[in-house]
Amino acid sequence: MLDQVLNAFNVVPDVDLNLMQPDQTLAELTSRAITSIDKHLADYKPDIVIVQGDTTTTFCAALAAFYNKIPIGHVEAGLRTRNRYSPFPEEVNRVLTDHIADMHFAPTRWAKESLVKECIDEKRIFVTGNTVIDALHVAVKKVQLNPPEIPGVPKELLNGDTRPLVLITGHRRENFGEGFRNICQAICELGRQFSNTAFVYPVHLNPNVRKPVFDLLSGRTNVHLIEPLSYLPFVALMNRSTLVLTDSGGVQEEAPGMGKPVLVMRDTTERPEAVEAGTAKVIGTDEKMIVHQVSTLLSDSTAYKAMANAVNPYGDGKACERIVQVMGDNHTW
Repeated sequence: MLDQVLNAFNVVPDVDLNLMQPDQTLAELTSRAITSIDKHLADYKPDIVIVQGDTTTTFCAALAAFYNKIPIGHVEAGLRTRNRYSPFPEEVNRVLTDHIADMHFAPTRWAKESLVKECIDEKRIFVTGNTVIDALHVAVKKVQLNPPEIPGVPKELLNGDTRPLVLITGHRRENFGEGFRNICQAICELGRQFSNTAFVYPVHLNPNVRKPVFDLLSGRTNVHLIEPLSYLPFVALMNRSTLVLTDSGGVQEEAPGMGKPVLVMRDTTERPEAVEAGTAKVIGTDEKMIVHQVSTLLSDSTAYKAMANAVNPYGDGKACERIVQVMGDNHTW
């Protein structure tokens, strides 16, 4: 899945740590990641290590850099839900990363305020916007110039068909088990109620996701289960969609940039700015709540326009420029 994104932006890695193993535990990944990254830091001796986001490898890279006394810059710093188990393990990953980082590139003022409340030096916090919007602007131009094919999606849905399309993504660990069963049952009911609406679900590769999704949703006429998409086809599908039903973090920032309402199938979000702006709504994984919220947006044009026309709070597509400028102005880090 990472290779797909790298290819979309023509990024060629100098090193592939080859860490992923089937059904690995977080502890196994963490131990291999720290050991492997530590070795490469010793070989390369970088002046600074930049990490982004809240993944386990983000935290491991930051910790390995700290052990080697190398300055750390954290892109997308300051996101918080204040619930250490939601999202899991990302909330703790980003808290720990922020508290060992030397420079904090916060996407919004809310994120900066979160860092200040945790006694992080305000002089080392820089509000830049989010790089995901930078990437989105590049991607939209690419798909407009060269519309991609999307295997598994009927061609008419992408070429002139104006019926509503609900894009679905889901992969969060805290939703494994009952959460995903509820989500799938809600999609079943929505597919029955809205027979003229297409529900397109690129299914994550994790077996804890795939089993309930394929068990409960296979064979339904207007529910299209497809393989995970590379970034550009995903952007094209998001642009075609009417609304997005997701438990993803990044999609809460991307979809509103295209005027697409986002319903977040989680109990918490580390992106409250989207909720406050009205571009996203946190609805949890209760089956009845999912059905109700999606039904409202599909049938109530006033409710739909209120979310679709809200202003995206995550930046103007120039976050990377600001980060580079800050690093150039802070040679001591």
